[in-house]
Amino acid sequence: MDKKRILSGLRPTGKIHLGHLVGVLTNWVKLQDDYECFYAIVDYHALTTEYADTSRTKEYILEVAVDWLSVGLDPSRSTLFIQSHIPEHAELHLLLSMIVPIPWLERVPSYKEQQRELADRDLSTYGFLGYPLLQTADIIIYKAHYVPVGEDQAPHVELAREIVRRFNNLYRAVFPEPEVLLTKTPKLLGLDGRKMSKTYENFINISDEPTVIHRKVMSMFTDPQRIKRNDPGRPHICNLFSYHKLFTPDDKVKQIENDCKKGIIGCTDCKEHLARQLTDTLSPYREKRRQYLSNPDLVHEILSQGAKKAQTVASATMAEVKEAMGI
Repeated sequence: MDKKRILSGLRPTGKIHLGHLVGVLTNWVKLQDDYECFYAIVDYHALTTEYADTSRTKEYILEVAVDWLSVGLDPSRSTLFIQSHIPEHAELHLLLSMIVPIPWLERVPSYKEQQRELADRDLSTYGFLGYPLLQTADIIIYKAHYVPVGEDQAPHVELAREIVRRFNNLYRAVFPEPEVLLTKTPKLLGLDGRKMSKTYENFINISDEPTVIHRKVMSMFTDPQRIKRNDPGRPHICNLFSYHKLFTPDDKVKQIENDCKKGIIGCTDCKEHLARQLTDTLSPYREKRRQYLSNPDLVHEILSQGAKKAQTVASATMAEVKEAMGI
């Protein structure tokens, strides 16, 4: 039986961090076994907020690709490519912009949320407003059946479904309606307890060396009411403990929780343990990263081969679109 198709992507706006690892990449790796996966480095999307400074975009594209490969995305099982290498994405986005009412884009929850979060940037551009429309083009150009997202991104997929219905009703049924493949995303805040963000620089990258991991972990916020080492702790409200729950083996997590509550283990000891655990967890990824970074031509070849496969699908879809629209 043919596998159902998935499309997802990440913006190359910086290095991949632990939030991406637990929230996106670990799930992507698992999906490779059961679905036909298309994973795009969406550099057009990066321009929607980072258009004023593109000096490191190519560097970040390579970093993202290397991180993907290091954590287990397999080019023999998934199609890995760069969005801008497939011109059909932009072409379909343009054609969809002719039929989609502006209020549909303005009502997407993330539109106003990101404007508030990124108040230091001029986001009064069509590119930013049209971000979900470009997302729709990314999805339906491959006739993807599912889009793996967290609940906060579900409205984007619902918009894609509305746009597909509008297109199919105006012309003819070219696209299937993509469905949300809800992924359970573990909650992982930044090192300082705020949302993990490039602006706050409050994250640990997959590529960080052990000394950097140690320094960052030692700076983490813990239970503010715990003053002395033997004070009883409250692991359920401690951001440090939330990292232990994701990266430390279950039997050790229970011991840490118990020792914290009884004041047996101090916050410094707890941080030292987490730093060692994260170093061990990320060590295999760092080793694979070194191998790929020593051979960037191989990485570019993987992305090039992925682009060829993606374009074969995308160009066939665009031929259908143009025929349906009478172009």
